Amino acid sequence: MEEEKLNLEEAFQKLEETVEALEQEDISLEQSFQIYKEGMELLKKCNQAIDQVEKKVLVLNEDGESHEF
Repeated sequence: MEEEKLNLEEAFQKLEETVEALEQEDISLEQSFQIYKEGMELLKKCNQAIDQVEKKVLVLNEDGESHEF
């Protein structure tokens, strides 16, 4: 899998597909564990990407100056 190269929108779409795959009735236990593991790894990468974005967000104060929060 190449989650590192996915943007957040693509990653969220992939997570949605993962959930749909897990909801299939004909999925084996082994397949569900593998899909779950991949989904959790993707979710971790999404959380890391969101954390990085949050750190870069600038907040403007009353004087018009910006600083990172």
